[in-house]
Amino acid sequence: MRIAVTGSIATDHLMTFPGRFAEQLLADRLDRVSLSFLADHLDVRRGGVAANIAFGLGVLGLRPLLVGAVGADFEPYRVWLKDHGVDTDSVRVSETLHTARFVCTTDEEQNQIATFYAGAMAEAREIDLHEVFARTGRPDLVLVSPDDPRAMLRHTRACRELGVPFASDPSQQLARLTRDEVLELIDGATRLFTNEYESALLLERSGLTEEQVLERVGSWVTTRGEDGVHIRTAAGAELTVPAVPVTAVVDPTGVGDAFRAGFLAGTARGLPEQYAAQLGCAVAATVLDHAGTQEYRLTRDALLARLRSAYGPQSEEELSELLRGLG
Repeated sequence: MRIAVTGSIATDHLMTFPGRFAEQLLADRLDRVSLSFLADHLDVRRGGVAANIAFGLGVLGLRPLLVGAVGADFEPYRVWLKDHGVDTDSVRVSETLHTARFVCTTDEEQNQIATFYAGAMAEAREIDLHEVFARTGRPDLVLVSPDDPRAMLRHTRACRELGVPFASDPSQQLARLTRDEVLELIDGATRLFTNEYESALLLERSGLTEEQVLERVGSWVTTRGEDGVHIRTAAGAELTVPAVPVTAVVDPTGVGDAFRAGFLAGTARGLPEQYAAQLGCAVAATVLDHAGTQEYRLTRDALLARLRSAYGPQSEEELSELLRGLG
């Protein structure tokens, strides 16, 4: 199964603050916030939602097609992604703008305050999936992940025009989308991905009930942090998969992207959603052990050990063959 991943490609600047954001916020001064957090650590890492997901798919043995826009500074990053199984030939390179930047500070309770500079990502709206697929071939699925909002809408429309199945992952861009734009992005999606907060925001922005959202999508996959993942369909089917326990969280950045990579890799190989979600949770737990979104390594033995410990021997047996190609 060939998966195209559209969305952001960025450089992450990740900092840690040895305190609690909540202790710095004054309830009667929230309309005049002026804060500076002295960070203890800075890590500059490769990131961007689409690149993170494509990286995970590549590591898991698929050859995803990455579609997005970057600056001329992208070349070392391109080599990294290609070395990990990602097809980057459809990435647009801007002549004037830098690759997007994600600047994020995390406190001791894993709360995050972040700013995203779009940079070259704004040119993603110039990418035409009709032309991309005419050159690369028709994929089996397109994941429309956070990107320039006009690009997300254009890619969704192109999928409908071409009859290509698509999954919708609006996540961070929900804050920028209108009601009509949210509806356009989710209508007819084979899957809708959100976290818990984004689920509530999507309902608020769309004006729909949960049941009305489910009538528009194949299934709704909601990640819930340490509570795992919940999957629902309009037919009333529900599936809850607990998270893989993690002893100590190093960095939560990119954990949702890692889950999506594992889940999509599992469904692409024909696994039932239960086992695909378990694989997603195991990959997500691996990312939590590392600073940065693409600094992890996946090994067959380590992943199977996590799956066996969290879900029992049946999970290990079901996923053993899929993971055979890992080191």
